[in-house]
Amino acid sequence: MKPEDVSVLNLAFLGDAVYSVLVREYLVNRQDDPVAVLTSKTKKFVTAKAQAAFVHELTEEGFFTEEELSVIRRGRNAHKNSGAKNTDPATYHTATGFETLIGYLYLKNDRDRLGQIWDRIRTKSED
Repeated sequence: MKPEDVSVLNLAFLGDAVYSVLVREYLVNRQDDPVAVLTSKTKKFVTAKAQAAFVHELTEEGFFTEEELSVIRRGRNAHKNSGAKNTDPATYHTATGFETLIGYLYLKNDRDRLGQIWDRIRTKSED
């Protein structure tokens, strides 16, 4: 399946799952915390607010390619039937753009770039 053949919102749906696995694997590998603690730590990465912050920081640093920025914009501008939960619409849409990028790279089978993005986010969160 090519990412170009998948709707933007379906890419975001997939990206949400892929990103969640990256975060959870990282947290489980760090230490053997109880599930409640892991769930709490997961929020540092997977909330719309956290994802939007990562997008803004990495964009300001010039980290994303033009192609990736285009995918993020497409995801950000996609219209959803559901609204923002626990955040403002702009933050929610930016997070959707981030998830779209993750789904896009996953279907493109660009695991190297996914790893680079995850490493950058992980490093930022440890600062």
